[in-house]
Amino acid sequence: MDKGSDDTVPEEYPYFWSRGSSIALPDFLTKYKPSMVQNDGTKPWIWVEGGNRNQDTSRSNSAAAISEAAALLKEVSQRVEEIKNDDSIPMRSSKKTGAKSKKDVREKVQADAAKKLKDISIKHNYVCGKWLIFAPADKVDVIWTKIATSLVSGALASTCAFLTKVATTPANETPHHQHVICLYIPDVYDKDAVTDVMKVLLRNHGVSLSGVKSDLYTGVGLDSKHSSGIPSTVWKNTSLLADSEIKDLKDAYFSELNIASTSTAKPDEKKDQPAKKKPIPKKKTQEDDPFASEDEVDAQKVERKQKVQTKGKSGKRSQSSDVDADADESDKPKTKKQKSTR
Repeated sequence: MDKGSDDTVPEEYPYFWSRGSSIALPDFLTKYKPSMVQNDGTKPWIWVEGGNRNQDTSRSNSAAAISEAAALLKEVSQRVEEIKNDDSIPMRSSKKTGAKSKKDVREKVQADAAKKLKDISIKHNYVCGKWLIFAPADKVDVIWTKIATSLVSGALASTCAFLTKVATTPANETPHHQHVICLYIPDVYDKDAVTDVMKVLLRNHGVSLSGVKSDLYTGVGLDSKHSSGIPSTVWKNTSLLADSEIKDLKDAYFSELNIASTSTAKPDEKKDQPAKKKPIPKKKTQEDDPFASEDEVDAQKVERKQKVQTKGKSGKRSQSSDVDADADESDKPKTKKQKSTR
């Protein structure tokens, strides 16, 4: 990685985490979210370093590689312009004459240049690069957290990937803005290692990939709008895996995610639901008020029941009282009425 370039972590940069940091990774990711950190020109990236940084950069000569590559791009850009203005080269190819179209000639020049860029990278041991991932603003925090965590202690930790970064929020954010996430690998020309990382990103993270870009390409400013027309990535997705395999890996991830979400939601749903009471059969009586609530009807029933019980008890008491009264009267000694004297 070129010192002082966009692919190098600045010294004493607070938005960089490594195993030697004083803050735990989960706390770092919570404190510095890409959606919340605004780039004022001094903090364009948030970085997290994994544990697989074993690339030998001692023999890397990035400056010489960039200088040589820049000269090559200048030549290719001029050649592409010449092809565009050369009337002897037809717009369309001809099977009869064997003439190549402008498009065919231009693409041949660009393909040859890409091979020369690879040779320059290998010659100067400047083969580092990154997988490019784009995340929408409303999902970037979740995607970034999962990738950074995976690089340090998850599935990505078992691959050759060693460093990752995410773009912070621009000062003037436009609608539908997307954050770029870069996952660094030591050798972009190691097809097997690059493919292993790709499979993990698809199967374990379900992200949308935009190809593999060499740090040399970044250093010389080779992007999709470059005048040379050279492809801005070393590898396109379909150069590594078939579309069907890419789809199967992503489908497996989202299927597993849906199952996990469903199994997690079910216990919560049961907790939230109040316990159902068994319905108590109600006996209809003529005295029930048809407009009363269920509680009022129950209260009326209790009141009637109490009245019946009270009435029954009072009836028994009055009957026994009458008997007792009669018994008292019969037991009383009869006394003669005294005649009044006038």
